[in-house]
Amino acid sequence: MQVTKPLCLMLLGALLAGCASGGGPATERYLLPAGDTTTSSAVRGPAEHTLVIDDVRVARYLDDAGIVLQTDPLRLQAAGRHQWAEPLDRQLARTLRQRLSRALPGARVLGGTGPDTAWHLSVEVEQFQGRYDGRAIAGGLWQLRDGQGELRRQSSFQASEVLEQDGYPALVKALGKSWNSVAEQIAEGLRRQWQAPEGTKGTEEKETTGEAAETG
Repeated sequence: MQVTKPLCLMLLGALLAGCASGGGPATERYLLPAGDTTTSSAVRGPAEHTLVIDDVRVARYLDDAGIVLQTDPLRLQAAGRHQWAEPLDRQLARTLRQRLSRALPGARVLGGTGPDTAWHLSVEVEQFQGRYDGRAIAGGLWQLRDGQGELRRQSSFQASEVLEQDGYPALVKALGKSWNSVAEQIAEGLRRQWQAPEGTKGTEEKETTGEAAETG
């Protein structure tokens, strides 16, 4: 296939060829990029808030070793030879914690357990795939509960990034950028909640970054 063909066709061709052939190159495994590793310019003092990321759950069709590509508005395919190096939900949880730690210098962000007064974040990822139009999309819902378990804020999220070139490495990089945008959206929602008057309950919101990522 010529490099002048549309990006989405090249991705589709690579995926379908990998699924159809019985032999060939070894399986390639990928980790999401670490994101911006620069230290926040804000000075870290004593933590004003403790945030525990309870879990990041992925839709059942994403709970697969193969990187998922949406081939048209109705069909999805998991790659056979291009796979995540560790379960996707673990990667998303770890990288989200790293990104929120950098974005929220006044908070202590933990995975697993925390003190009784800690805030609790849960995330449901409903979309995390390459798409036939040459974009990498991420979509889902997050919820924030206080130390008493009361729901304080809930918001959907949607983000998409254009692939810079063909191939699965470019797709993984674009997915990483989409996840960066999701982390920024969540961080902004947390700031709003923590800056609101005591006892205020956040309304349900919808956050979107990049071109809307409807699936048709």
